[in-house]
Amino acid sequence: MFSRSSLLHLRILFSYFLLPIFLFSLSLSPNIQREPLLWTFIIIHLFLYPASNAFNSYFDKDENSIGLLKRPPRVKKGLYYLALLFDIVAILLGYFFIGLTFAIMLLVYGLVSKAYSHTSVRLKKYAIISWIVTGLFQGIFTFIMCYIGINMFGIGTIWKAELLLGGLLTSLMLWANYPLTQVYQHEEDAKRGDNTFSMLLGIRGTFYFAAVMFGIATLGFIFYFNTFFDSRYSFAFVLALTPVVSFFLYWFWKVYQHPAKADYKHTMWLNFISATCLNVFFIYLFFESTHILNAFG
Repeated sequence: MFSRSSLLHLRILFSYFLLPIFLFSLSLSPNIQREPLLWTFIIIHLFLYPASNAFNSYFDKDENSIGLLKRPPRVKKGLYYLALLFDIVAILLGYFFIGLTFAIMLLVYGLVSKAYSHTSVRLKKYAIISWIVTGLFQGIFTFIMCYIGINMFGIGTIWKAELLLGGLLTSLMLWANYPLTQVYQHEEDAKRGDNTFSMLLGIRGTFYFAAVMFGIATLGFIFYFNTFFDSRYSFAFVLALTPVVSFFLYWFWKVYQHPAKADYKHTMWLNFISATCLNVFFIYLFFESTHILNAFG
């Protein structure tokens, strides 16, 4: 179960790419306490996400590059049980250290991620459905799950425009980026009979679609910060995204000339730049909006 290949397929470092969702949720949290914050972070990023990665790897059995594994090792049966173990640990930790609502949300996320990959359902075969489901559950659902965990709140506390709109905006960003994460895997996905959203759009179409969705999401964030915060946060957000847009346009130009440039290397660089810029911005938003540093002044 704990073979080197299985541990590699957990792809724990991949959680860095999804960290902005946690940090954004943290920025809106009114009841921050150290232990719930740390446990929510650990449970989601070190157990829940890796469990999903491992389960997906087990059923995909990729031979070519996948997220953060340029040459993925051959999967073994132990990987399946390791994925289930990480899911169980996440749910138990969530129940004992946060609460029942949080544990139920962890369970739901795990079931949806399994439906995405498992051969009996395999949402991944259905381009539009998988795109919608992935954006919803890695976006607004996880955003709210983080909020409930960090603050130790019940489900009745989430029905606020500021929170729901913020969660929806995370889904919009994921809907923009998700096809780009598939753009280099068309051949591998086709061999398995999967019809991914990027395959439906085509290589150039994937970039056009991502550009439009990314533009909509950016305008949504500008409206959001102007409405619920201050215009200076809108400016800081746009400034933080400048490296992301620059690299995207550079990559798009290369792909437009040579479609083979829609490859693993450029995909990982875009993910890394995007995650880093958003992480820096949401850390800034957290410190500025919560004034938490004043407590140490």
